[in-house]
Parts: sequence; C-alpha cells; structure tokens
Amino acid sequence: MRFKARKFLSSKPFKNNFSMNLTYLKTLQTLTILLAISLTLGNLLAADPPNLIWELNYSSENDPAQRKWIEATVPGAVQLDVAKAEGYGAYYYAENWKDYLWMEEREFVYRSQFSKPELETGQRLLFHSLGIDYEFEIYLNGGMLLHQEGMFTPVRLDLTRHLEEMNQLEVRIFPIPKLHRVPADRSQAAASVKPAVSYGWDWHPRLVPMGIWDDTYLEILPGSHMADASVQYTLSEDYSSAEITVEVDGRELNGCMLTWKLFDASDEMIEVGHFAPRENRGSLEVHLNNPGLWWPHDQGDPTLYDYTIELSDRYGNLLQTIHGKLGFRRVRLVMNEGAWSEPQGFPKSRSVAPIQLEINGRRIFCKGTNWVNPEIFPGIITEKRYDELTDRALEANFNMLRIWGGGIVNKESFHEFCDEKGILVWQEFPLACNNYVGTPRYLEVLEQESASIIKRIRKHPSLAMWSGGNELFNSWSGMDDQSLAIRLLNSQCLNLDPQTPFISTSPLFGMGHGHYVFRDMNTGEEVYSTMNRARNTAYTEFGMPSPSSVEILKTIIPGDELWPPQPGASWESHHAFNAWVGNTWLMQDMIGNYFGELDNLGQLVANGQLLQCEGYKAIYEEARRQKPYCSMALNWCYNEPWPTAANNSIINWPNIPKPAFFAVSDACRPAMASAKNIKLRWKEGEEFSTQLWILNDLPQAMEGGKVLVRLVANKMELQLSTWEFGDADPNTNIEGPHVTGTLPDWNTNRFSLELEVEGHPEQSSSYTFLLTSVSLSQISI
Repeated sequence: MRFKARKFLSSKPFKNNFSMNLTYLKTLQTLTILLAISLTLGNLLAADPPNLIWELNYSSENDPAQRKWIEATVPGAVQLDVAKAEGYGAYYYAENWKDYLWMEEREFVYRSQFSKPELETGQRLLFHSLGIDYEFEIYLNGGMLLHQEGMFTPVRLDLTRHLEEMNQLEVRIFPIPKLHRVPADRSQAAASVKPAVSYGWDWHPRLVPMGIWDDTYLEILPGSHMADASVQYTLSEDYSSAEITVEVDGRELNGCMLTWKLFDASDEMIEVGHFAPRENRGSLEVHLNNPGLWWPHDQGDPTLYDYTIELSDRYGNLLQTIHGKLGFRRVRLVMNEGAWSEPQGFPKSRSVAPIQLEINGRRIFCKGTNWVNPEIFPGIITEKRYDELTDRALEANFNMLRIWGGGIVNKESFHEFCDEKGILVWQEFPLACNNYVGTPRYLEVLEQESASIIKRIRKHPSLAMWSGGNELFNSWSGMDDQSLAIRLLNSQCLNLDPQTPFISTSPLFGMGHGHYVFRDMNTGEEVYSTMNRARNTAYTEFGMPSPSSVEILKTIIPGDELWPPQPGASWESHHAFNAWVGNTWLMQDMIGNYFGELDNLGQLVANGQLLQCEGYKAIYEEARRQKPYCSMALNWCYNEPWPTAANNSIINWPNIPKPAFFAVSDACRPAMASAKNIKLRWKEGEEFSTQLWILNDLPQAMEGGKVLVRLVANKMELQLSTWEFGDADPNTNIEGPHVTGTLPDWNTNRFSLELEVEGHPEQSSSYTFLLTSVSLSQISI
C-alpha cells in the first residue's frame, strides 16, 4: 500500500438552506473561490520535506574511547559504512568477514541535520522508517522520542512540535542481542525476534547486521490525514461475490470525507463508496459481484485490482490518496488425500497434520523452494534483486516460496512481485532451530513484531500460509505446541488474519525435512532408494550439495588455496568443510568415489554439479509421483546470501543459476514424462530397470500420447520400449510400465535414459547415469 499526499485541487460551492440576496451570494462564491485558490497556491508553493543525509558515529576497533563520524548509506548496515571508512576488503572474499566481527559488540549513532521546512497551517512533519535493526533509540534535538526493540515494526513519529530552526535527528543503535556470551552461535538469538541465521549457519558466516535497513524519510502531511488503512474481504462459498471492509485510521479526520474506489485491470472504476469518519476512524462495507479470482501462475491468472482511498476536507478539497492492490482468493490447508485413514488399527494416535493447499476450492501440488536472505545485509537488498529472483522462480516452474524462519521478513516489493507474478508465499515468523523461552519481555516484543508483520503482509493475495518458524518441534530446538511463543503466534494470526492458515512449525507430523546429501554418509544409501521408500505428506526441505563454479570460486578463494581444497581458511569459511556434519558441503571424497581420482578443480566442480542435478531431479519427481498423498516439494535451498564454495542452493549469489537450477526447472514442468530410477551407477551387461510415469499438475487434462524409451551413449542408442498412454485427468498422474534392458559394452563411463514424448518435446525427459567398466581416469569433463 503506497501513501501519497495530494495538493488541494478544487472547491465545491458552499451550500446552505436559507435564502440570500444576490449580492451576498456572489460575495460568498467569490470568497470561496479565493479561499480555494489560496489553499491551492499555498500547497503548490509549500516546501518539500527535507532530504536526510546521514552520518555514522562509532568507536574504532583498537581504541573504544576514540569515536569518529563517517558518511553513512541509508538503507544499509553499520558494518558496510565502517568497512568503507576503514578500507576493509570485501567481506565475501577469503576470510575478510572476520575483520567485521568486533562491531557486533559496539554501539553506533546515526545523525542527520535538517532545516525546519516551511509548513502551512496545520501541516505536520513526520519521520518514517520501515526498518531499524535491532534495538534503538531516536532523538530529535537531544530529546528522546522513542525506544524500540524489534526490526520489523515500522517507526512513524510526528516531529512537528519538537522542531527548531535547525534540527538534529539521531538514531542510536545498541549492540546485537545475545542470550549468553558462550557458545557464540545461533542460540544467542533465542531471546530476541532477530533472525538467527546471522549468528552463523552452515551456509552463512557469523555476520550480524545492525542499522537502518529499510526506507527512511521525512514526509509532510496535511493536518487532517490518514495514518493507516486496510482493505479486507470475505468470499462467498461459491466465489460469486465478495464482502469488502475498508477501514481507515488517521488524525483530525472529523468533518472530512473518505472515498474508496475500485478499478479493474483496464483501469475502469467498478465500485465506489463514500464514508465519513468518526473519532478519527472510518469504516465502509462494500458488496462486489463476480470478482475475478487471483490464482497461482500455473493454475490461472493472478488477477489484481487497483484501489484508492481518498481523503477530502469539508469543502471537497483532496488532501491525500492511498493507493493499493487487491486480489481475491481463498486459501485453506486441508487434510491430504488418504491421511484420515491413518493410523490403522488400535491403539490409535492422531492422524498427520493437514498440509494440502487448496486455492479457490482447488487442491494443488506446490512445487517450490526455501527462500533465504538474498544478502547478508538486508539493507542492500534492492527491488531489482527481488524482481530478478522472483522471475527466476517462474523460470524454475515454482509456484511456492517458503520464506524460511531463520531469515528476515522480506521488504514490501518482494510481496508485490509475488502478487503480480502469481507466486504463493509461505511466510514464517523469525524463529528457527532454537528454544524461544517465553519470558515476559520476549513475548512482549514477539507480540509487537508479529502484529507488525501480519498487518503488513496479510493484504497480499500471494500469502498462502503462516508458520511459527523452522524446526521448532525437533530435538535441537525443544519446543512444542504448548510453548508460549507458539501459542501467541497462533493467537495473533487468528485475531489479525483469520482467513489465512497457520501451522506451528515445519516439519509437523507427516512432513519431511531432509535428506541433504546424495548418498547417506552412514548407510551409503543413495537418494533414489531413500525417496522411493519414503512416504510423507510434504517434503518441505531436502537438499543436494554441489561446488560453485570455477569462476565463482576464483572470486572468493585466494589462488594459493584453490587446489586442492583443504579444511580451514577460505574453503571452510565458505562452507566447503565442517559446515553441517561430516565433510559437508563439498563432499570431495564422495565425488571421488563415484568418478575416480580428480586431477583439477574443473573435474571436481563438474562432477559434483552432476550429482546435484540428478539428485534434485530424483527427489522432485518422486515427490510428485506420491501425489495425492504428498502435496508439496520444496528444496533446500533456492538462493544464498553470499558466494559459497559449496552449498545446497540452486542459485549462486547474487543471481547466477547452477546447472541444477535448470535440472530442477525440468523436474517441475507441470506436464511431463518421468522415470522412477533406482540408482546412479550401473555395470555393462547389467539389466537396467526403470518405471515410466506421466506427471500432470495442470488444472486441465493432459492429452494422451506415446513415449519412446531409449538409452544413449556416445551417439549409440538402445531402444527399450514404446509406451502409449491415455489422457491424464486434471492434476492427476499416470503410473506406467516397468522397462528393462541389458546394458551393452559401450566403452564409456556415462549414458542417458531418454524419454521422448512424440509431438511434445516440452514433455520429454532425460537422465544421466554412470558405467563402471571404463577406467575412472578416462572420465571426460
């Protein structure tokens, strides 16, 4: 929702119900016109709000008593300003990030000086900040206006009565919150509503952002103005109508008039309503027939309407306009098909938790990913980055993004892009992998922050569900459904956004997180058999690591460390070693086990990326084959906040697709031929075996056809089978035959399985396998 102050534009003739003589009437009309002209000219000539130019005060690393002022970038982060002033190297190169660690213990002060603007009678000067991280105080001319803990609650302060001819605005940033001194890890975040990821994760260094991280500015508003507005609705059961509620809060609204207008995609006004506020609040009820529905992009059109809320004074002069968008949809979480029949027999426990998403009465399969911060420092995430990454999601055939609870709640433009592009958003609150003990102070801040988050995001039709956070009911967190933080968040969502589903955490009973490697490090079981024997209602995290490209590695690893990779130093800082368990995430020994001795970095990267491609395809396609009992497949993870040496992501920082991105895009096509494979490595003379499937997630039937099945190696082909399949019903798969064939002596180390759908190349599929009879040293990259 965008707020925009408007000039006084027009005046309506004053009307009364008593008789006047002609001279008096003309005089009154003249005075009215002159008043309107005066008001209009006064607003046209009124000063724009001052532009804030910021400085930052801090104490040096080696001498805390010595403080200095430097230029500051807002929005941004104190660490980036200090690094620029001190001449530090880029935090993402080698181990430079360690040079930034001392700052988390310090206090910082922003300041900006501005002259008092020329305000017309009744006008107000307001200070806005959409995000300050994390605990802070705000001062104007030495007087404290606000103390706040929490980075997701916006600041809105009326400065008018505190103004002097020359003014100094200061924002004091406290050191980062820490529950304890040691261990220095994510558990330090367990008493705050600050994203835990920045305290260190298996793909994120310990760099804890501080400072002003979202848009911050001064604004001049008329004395009578709207401060907040919401537009909510309820759809009828048959979707034929919507009951819309418009609510406005503001200042000095008595005597004013509010007008709400709704426009369709062709900018034609289709509804208008007028309402008079009382006691600075106004409410309007509107009935709309036959609203166009908002759909995820793969199910229909993400229809959006524009609306305006106009505030006029008693003379009809337009004072202010709020612009917003509205999308009509109903979203529910319902029980997965077949789940009510479980568990069977006695004694019984509860059935699995519902995780089947239903949009506008239609059950859909959610294909997507886990979204993490696109930057370590959220202050430098731009609208352009959000636009590019959400475009990538469409390219990947994703219809859902899970906003992981260890990271930030994204800026407004992210949600606007998801609305426009038809991408569902699973929004988690900033709780992850900790036991967030419900102390009175923590719950107070959580209530404040969650209310701000809900009120900001609930208006977006892309919002599909709320979640309390990530992996809170697992042993490493130790929370449960009686934890006060969970009960509070459930209550907040029910009170402030009752139409959107809420789950306590992910995973819940029946849902799956993991595995995160191609082959289990203890059992040696490959991802094919792991997934083929799995049975979950949703796979909401699963990973497959690979190295980053050689080009990226050269930008983050010093040349003398590049080959061979070793634990410690830059490779380890960038998560190649000792990141999670075992030798994650590079897993060089496993790559060598499959492909033999690796002679150079190029071989390591190419072979590791092949495993990531085939592993991710196996998981996504098997999850889809388990539909309708299974309803979701979301990999871990989509993107990364800085360049990693190895990771589970399918997009390298800042927006560079790995080969696995394109493999995942293929595996998520809405209609396709699929093979249920059983292993990666085969032997010449062995009986190759797979099973054929047709996967259809479309809302309409998929036309039947013919699949040609063959094995290919070195331009040699082995025809295995032809399968003619009938029409696939909407959102329904077809299980096909098993196909076998003896692998010939091809004198090669790789071959592929090709599924060609006659006349529909967009539905054809390909899979790569290894042969072991050829010397591993002959493997070509």
